Amino acid sequence: MIWSHSPDDELVCFRDLKPGARHHYLVVPRTHVGNCKSLRKEHIPLGKVNTGPSVLQFLRILTCSLVFVFHRMGLHMPPFSSVPHLHLHVIAPASQMSITSLRNYGPQSYWFITVDKVLQQLRTQNQVK
Repeated sequence: MIWSHSPDDELVCFRDLKPGARHHYLVVPRTHVGNCKSLRKEHIPLGKVNTGPSVLQFLRILTCSLVFVFHRMGLHMPPFSSVPHLHLHVIAPASQMSITSLRNYGPQSYWFITVDKVLQQLRTQNQVK
C-alpha cells in the first residue's frame, strides 16, 4: 500500500501490478463493492470517487495543472473486470500508454468507463448503465 491516511480511511491506493503507463495506481474501497454497476448515487460521497487526482498530487507525479489533462481515470465495465472488487485506475501520463493499455483503458475501450461518466450516470440515473 502506498497511500492511506489511517486505518480508518475508506480508501487505499497502491501500484498496479501490470502498469498501463509509467504511473498506474489502483484506488480501492476497504468496504466491498462488487463493480461499477453496483454503485448508486449514495456511493458518491464514499471516496468522492474523484480521489484519483489527489493521489497523483499526493505522490507529486504531475503538477496540479497537468493532473487533469494527462491522465486516464476510470473503472472496468462488467463483464470485463479482472477482480470482483471495485477498483479505480489512475494512469499517467496518458501519452505513454501502450497500444494494449489504450485498448484496456483508452477512450474507445468498451472495458473502461471514466469517472466523469460514472458520476454523470449516478447523478442522473442513480446507476451505471
